[in-house]
Amino acid sequence: MRSPGLTFGVIILVIAALAIVLVGLPSYNVYSKQMQGRAAYEEAVQNRRIRVLEAQAALDSAKLTAQAEIERAKGTNEANRIMAQSLGGPENYLRWSYINMLQETAGKGDRQVIYIPTEAGMPILEAGRRASAQ
Repeated sequence: MRSPGLTFGVIILVIAALAIVLVGLPSYNVYSKQMQGRAAYEEAVQNRRIRVLEAQAALDSAKLTAQAEIERAKGTNEANRIMAQSLGGPENYLRWSYINMLQETAGKGDRQVIYIPTEAGMPILEAGRRASAQ
C-alpha cells in the first residue's frame, strides 16, 4: 500500500507540472511567434539586399558592355580610316571593299555571276538576266 505522503506528493507534482504547462505554454507561443516574425523580417531584408546587388550587377554589366561597344566602334573607325588612307581615299576603299565582297561570295549558289566594271568603275548588275518566257 502506498503511503499518503507519497500520493499527496505525486498529486502536488502533477498540479505543479500542469500549472507550469498552462502558464508556460502561452508564453512559449508568444516567444515562438516573435522569433518567427524576426526570422521572416531578416529573410525579407536579405532578399531585398540580394535583389539590390543583382540590379547593381546588371547595371555594371550594361555599362561595361556599352564601353566595350564604344571601344570596338573606335577601333573599327580607326581601321577603316587607315585602310582608306592606304588605298588612296574613301572611294578606293569602297571599291576595294566591293571587290573583296565579290571574291568572298564568288561561286556560292547554283549560278555563277560575273560582274564587269563599266566606265564609272561600277558594274552593271543583273544586266541581261531575264526570266525565261515560255
